[in-house]
Amino acid sequence: MWSWLCKHCGCRRCRLMMNKPHDELILGIETSCDETAAAVVRGGRDVLSNVVATQHELHERYAGVVPEIASRAHLQRIIPVVRDAVRDAGLEYGALDAIAVGNQPGLIGSLLVGVSAAKALAWSLGKSLIGIDHIQAHLYAGALNDEPIAYPALGLVVSGGHTSLFHVDGPLEFRLLGRTIDDAIGEAFDKAATILQLGYPGGPAVDALASTGDDNVYDLPVASLGRGSLDFSFSGLKTALLYAVCGQPAGRGSSATFQRDASVFTEKEKADFAASFQRAAVTAIMRKLHRAFEQTTVKTLLVGGGVSANSRLRAALQEFAGNHAVALRLPPMEFCVDNAAMIAGLAVHKLRAHDLADVSLSASPRSDAAA
Repeated sequence: MWSWLCKHCGCRRCRLMMNKPHDELILGIETSCDETAAAVVRGGRDVLSNVVATQHELHERYAGVVPEIASRAHLQRIIPVVRDAVRDAGLEYGALDAIAVGNQPGLIGSLLVGVSAAKALAWSLGKSLIGIDHIQAHLYAGALNDEPIAYPALGLVVSGGHTSLFHVDGPLEFRLLGRTIDDAIGEAFDKAATILQLGYPGGPAVDALASTGDDNVYDLPVASLGRGSLDFSFSGLKTALLYAVCGQPAGRGSSATFQRDASVFTEKEKADFAASFQRAAVTAIMRKLHRAFEQTTVKTLLVGGGVSANSRLRAALQEFAGNHAVALRLPPMEFCVDNAAMIAGLAVHKLRAHDLADVSLSASPRSDAAA
């Protein structure tokens, strides 16, 4: 059995990988938050299988992800999900060239489940192990089942935990331009859904309700953060919506009480709140994209993360790309949410660069790319 710790050392395995056509088969594993996912991707782009087990039913009553519940659910689901991904790809485990895993950033307990599973698989099968940054993988999702990306690119990650802008010179070359200084946009959408009593997960619920509302009824704030800043802020928008819906609070902190809640409003009135909130949130994103475009020269706009599924944002991004003559790589809906296909797809570039991990691979709640 060839050593799974081998890098580009001249052994038989490395020579074969150097001469092999670009059809590497990589199993990806993703457990950074509340989705247990596994996928097989060929050559970095062709998705042969993509299995995602969600945990929405477990976290709905809490209106957010509970880390301990999430990690326990990953433990229960990881083996069946991996088995299904390999089976759906029509492969045997021995046909795989590498095992890739998202090892940062995310909930540490959740990440540890995926990293441990990937290490065990790689060791037992004698395969290469590759650690992948979850944020970088989101920006590769637009390449799945599509043509190669033209670089340099402007990269935008919009998700429940991240809102970041990057200058991207290649699949593994990232330079941070800006990020949220408080709430991520996906978190703000979830909070808006809670305020409007729409349930969990909040993003799709707000988007659906906003489609029937008037986005000009409420003038909610759009943070600027100073001339030329590429950072984001959504806490003020979230608070403005809370006060618009519930009134000014009496008292402070946990003892604060509000005049009312969303139950006093009609569905049409709540739709107007949702539409106004969504307009402000998307305007904040597009304002920073315009600023970033003025500061750099790129061929492509890469977008990833769960909020990239938002209908208003997708329309605004398409208009932006058309007006600025850049290629828009917006992932299909199935690759917007956390998934393992993006992990396996990006991993091929690390495999070709012989940037492999070993048994010391650790999980981290923070991203090197967004540091």
